[in-house]
Amino acid sequence: MSNLNTFIQANQPLIEQQLESMINEIQAPSQLKEAMLYSLKAGGKRIRPLYTLAVLKELNVKNEDAIKVASTIEMIHTYSLIHDDLPSMDNDDLRRGKPTNHKVFGEALAILAGDALVTLAFGIIARLKNLDAEQKVFLIDRLSFASGAEGMVGGQVLDILGEGKTLSLEELEEVHINKTGALLLFSIIAGGIIAKANEEVMDALRQYAFHIGLAFQIQDDILDIEGTSEQLGKTAGKDILSEKNTYPSILTMAGAKEQLKRQYDLATEALNQVNLNDGLLIELANYITKRSK
Repeated sequence: MSNLNTFIQANQPLIEQQLESMINEIQAPSQLKEAMLYSLKAGGKRIRPLYTLAVLKELNVKNEDAIKVASTIEMIHTYSLIHDDLPSMDNDDLRRGKPTNHKVFGEALAILAGDALVTLAFGIIARLKNLDAEQKVFLIDRLSFASGAEGMVGGQVLDILGEGKTLSLEELEEVHINKTGALLLFSIIAGGIIAKANEEVMDALRQYAFHIGLAFQIQDDILDIEGTSEQLGKTAGKDILSEKNTYPSILTMAGAKEQLKRQYDLATEALNQVNLNDGLLIELANYITKRSK
């Protein structure tokens, strides 16, 4: 993991700086900017923006706008967390070890901070200087798909509708392919779009992203049972208390871990097709499936 650690140490600070700069540069009420920055600066693994940058590194392509594209993905992810934590949804008091946005700023400002983050993200991509018009339109199109009704938002709706019901494995996978997997998939293919990768590479990246997105959620479900609130930075064991459908609840813990390995294997097989199987993307897959928070 030494290459990955070096990569993270080099790029995480750049992502943090870019996120803060993006908010500081806008003309908006100070209380709104404070609420936006509160959740952006609350920590987190920055997996999604790191994935965008890792794909570019693996494809040996540099672009000054890559860090901006990567950071907009984190803005949209953060907006989704702010809204997910609201009393009308998951009703969480803790996120990344800190009080949730609505606990600090109130529900109205938390909702508006999320709205501001998601809309700002699309504007930033539209104004990029180092990508051509076709690339920007493609990025905006795929990001709107991944974050909207056909992706993350739709997955959240399926999750809510599934509460109090026993879902099949296929139904649970549909929830998570959309709720968690869609934005992660965009993070990965965004690197390919910026790099102008050929269709063979793009297809391999899509396959990898699909399976690693499922692996990410399976590991989340496992950690909700095996982890502690201190490790996770949020309330551990809440899935059980709220009787949510999870991979361990459907497959048992042993079955969930077997499914985790299966998704990891399928993800790495996709990389084998295009000789990307010995670098950062493999290391990130290992990190996701073996993380403790």
